[in-house]
Amino acid sequence: MAKRQLNGCGNAWCARLIVVGCAWACALFATAVADAHADVDTSTGLGDNTLTNSVVEEPEFTDVIQNVTVPAGRSVRLACSVKNLGSYKVAWMHFEQSAILTVHNHVITRNPRVSVTHDKHRTWFLHISDVREEDRGRYMCQINTVTAKTQFGYLHVVVPPTIDDSLSSSDVIVREGANVTLTCRANGSPKPTIKWKRDDNSKISISKGHTVSEWEGEVLEMARISRLDMGAYLCIASNGVPPTVSKRVKVSVDFPPMLWIPHQLVGAPLFYNVTLECFTEAHPTSLNYWTRDDGHMIHESAKYHMENTVGVPAYKTHMRLLIRHITTEDYGTYKCVAKNPRGESDGTIRLYTSSPPTTTPDPRAMTVPPPSRPPRRDTPLTDKGTKYLSNLNEIDKEKQKTDEGGGKTHLNWVGGASQVTGDADWRRCHLWILVLSVAPLYF
Repeated sequence: MAKRQLNGCGNAWCARLIVVGCAWACALFATAVADAHADVDTSTGLGDNTLTNSVVEEPEFTDVIQNVTVPAGRSVRLACSVKNLGSYKVAWMHFEQSAILTVHNHVITRNPRVSVTHDKHRTWFLHISDVREEDRGRYMCQINTVTAKTQFGYLHVVVPPTIDDSLSSSDVIVREGANVTLTCRANGSPKPTIKWKRDDNSKISISKGHTVSEWEGEVLEMARISRLDMGAYLCIASNGVPPTVSKRVKVSVDFPPMLWIPHQLVGAPLFYNVTLECFTEAHPTSLNYWTRDDGHMIHESAKYHMENTVGVPAYKTHMRLLIRHITTEDYGTYKCVAKNPRGESDGTIRLYTSSPPTTTPDPRAMTVPPPSRPPRRDTPLTDKGTKYLSNLNEIDKEKQKTDEGGGKTHLNWVGGASQVTGDADWRRCHLWILVLSVAPLYF
């Protein structure tokens, strides 16, 4: 019959109760030995041989055990309040582990992080320091009455996220056009969520025509990666428990050098300086240099100065070659060359001779001196005056010829200067010139 009743339990609950009962017996025996020499019960104040006819009330719980959530590494305290305890004992147990932790004022477990205190009234406190994830679960406060009285409180331990480097991707190097898979695994309680973002906040290219600002999930897959996808990617793990953590994964995309030459024909006069330019793209960073058409490499000297400027992104480089004081031997073909482990490329620039630049004076900068005083009317004209009149007559004759031809005389200034047109303007201009040439004869 007893065997049938035991089988009737049918679950782990009965097993735990049996284990707890046995543990209780051992714990009570130990506490009885420890209290064997006590003459007075601390909770009733009565001696062991005191007789009383009064009715003893059963102990009862006065408050429920509060559920507690605590981050790992902190300390926690659980409270169990009992009235009318009398000579009974209060014990704390970890239910999932079927382990008795404390009985009355004594710590039973060997866990040094567990302790118990009493407020000298009704409440028994269970203390756990440096809480760990394995401490989570139900904690039972029990009174050892004939029919044991129990109540439960739950300890929920939250753990901030940590990224498992052994199961996560490290820096990768791939060829342009290949597929890339990045993985990020994180632990924590609750289970962390994973998001991927680019370090420079640019978009993530999942596939052709499909880009996103961020990607959620432990695995990030990118199809046919290009040099534009090169850079650092952040795996960010969070579960609501600070701090949020991240891992930086650098993706390098290798490709052979490419060249772009803005001016393949460059003209420059003798004895001038000139700069030749090439733009390169390569990863890994290429070895960049210049050669002449005969293949000889150009070195830094008084004649040549070379400069390489890294652009943005860093796989771009601006190559410059300065040629000083050009001579006849400097004309010809120049090559800019870029090499890296993935390949090499070169481009040619032809330098030819050109005429030096010419400059035309701006007519607006020309000044005309003010006219001198005309001769006095009472002064008789001399032969010089006759020349003056004959010049005027020649001007009139030229005017008549122009009118007979039906044409107009135009005067154009180079570089956008104002234009003088018309017969009246032409006459006025010649008259001023005549006045300026004759005036010194009279003064």
